[in-house]
Amino acid sequence: MSKSDSEKTTVDQASKQSKPKGVALLSGGLDSTLAVKMMLEQGIEIEAIAIKTPFCDFDCGKGCGHKVKEVASDLNIPLKTVYFGKEYLRMLKRPKFGFGSGMNPCIDCRSMMYRSAKEHMLKTGAEFIITGEVLHQRPMSQNPRALKIIEEETHTKGMILRPLSAKSFPATYVEINGGVNRGDLCNISGRSRKTQLSLAKKFGILDPPNAAGGCLLTDPQFSKRIRDLMQHLQVDELPSDNDIELLKLGRHFRLSRFTKLIIGRNESENFKLRSFICEFDVLIEAKDFPGPIGILRTNRYEHSQVEKASQMVLRYSDSPREFESEVVISHDGKTSNLSTFPMDTRDIEKLRI
Repeated sequence: MSKSDSEKTTVDQASKQSKPKGVALLSGGLDSTLAVKMMLEQGIEIEAIAIKTPFCDFDCGKGCGHKVKEVASDLNIPLKTVYFGKEYLRMLKRPKFGFGSGMNPCIDCRSMMYRSAKEHMLKTGAEFIITGEVLHQRPMSQNPRALKIIEEETHTKGMILRPLSAKSFPATYVEINGGVNRGDLCNISGRSRKTQLSLAKKFGILDPPNAAGGCLLTDPQFSKRIRDLMQHLQVDELPSDNDIELLKLGRHFRLSRFTKLIIGRNESENFKLRSFICEFDVLIEAKDFPGPIGILRTNRYEHSQVEKASQMVLRYSDSPREFESEVVISHDGKTSNLSTFPMDTRDIEKLRI
C-alpha cells in the first residue's frame, strides 16, 4: 500500500470513528424506515427502539400493524422493544394536553416516546434521537406548536433530528457540529407520500409499507368503547389488560353502570372471547340454535340484567323471533337454562356503545 493510500485509509477510519451515534424511534412504517436509511447513508451508527402500547402493538394486526422487528433486521440495526402499560393507562385517564378527535392523547403519548428514546440515548452513549416525523402530517402531534411542547416537556430541544423534514426546523446540535450533513436531509411537509415513495425507490425499498393506520385510539368506534370503559371505573382504578383486549372484539353494549355485554360477531371471535372470560363473568349462549356467545361483565349479578343480555344474545342467533328460546347461562362454575324472547333490534341499538 502506498503512503497516500495509507493516509486515505487512516482519514476514512478517523472519519468513521468520529461519526455520532443515534437512537431511532422505529415504528416499521415507511417514514421511520426512510429516516433510518438516510442516517445510515451518512455512516451514522444507529440503535432503534420500538414502542408498544395496549392500543398499538406493532405485530398484532391492530393499530399500525407494521412488522417492526423484520424492518430492524432488514436495516441491520439493533432493536429494543419498550412496552408502555399501566403508566400509559394512567396518562390516558388524565392526559395533560388532552385528546385529538378520538381518545388519542397524541402529545402526551409522543412525550412518553421521547423520554424513552432519551433514556436509551443516554444509556448507550448516543448523541441524538432520530424520528420519522413529517411536519403537518398528523394534525395533533406533528405541527410546530405541538412538537415544541413535546421537546420542552421532555427536555430534548436540539436533540431530535427529523430527517424527512429537517430543513423545515432549526438545525439540531448534531447538524451544527457537522456530525450529520444537513444538505442531504429533506423538507417534506404535509400528508402526501409522493416524496417518500420516491425516496423508497432510491433506497431500493421495493414493497414500501402503506401509510400507518395509526393507533386504535384514533378510531371513532374504538374511542367510544375506551371512553365508556374509563367513565365506569373508580377514580383511581385502571382497566386490566383483559379489559383492553376485550375492547378489540365483538359488539359492545352498556346495560347499566356496573354491567356491560360483549357479543361475538363470528366463530373466530367466539373462540377468542372464551379466552377472556374472567371469574365473575356470565357466559350466555343459545341452547338449540347456532349463534354468538355473550359475555356479561358485571360486579353485581342481577337476574334482570342476565335476562336482558340473554334476549340480546338470542337476537343475534338463528332462533325464531316470534317464539321463546332457551339460552345456557354459565356463572361461578354453575350452569342453568333460561327461556325468553329475542330482543327487538331497535331496543338493542339503544344500548350499543
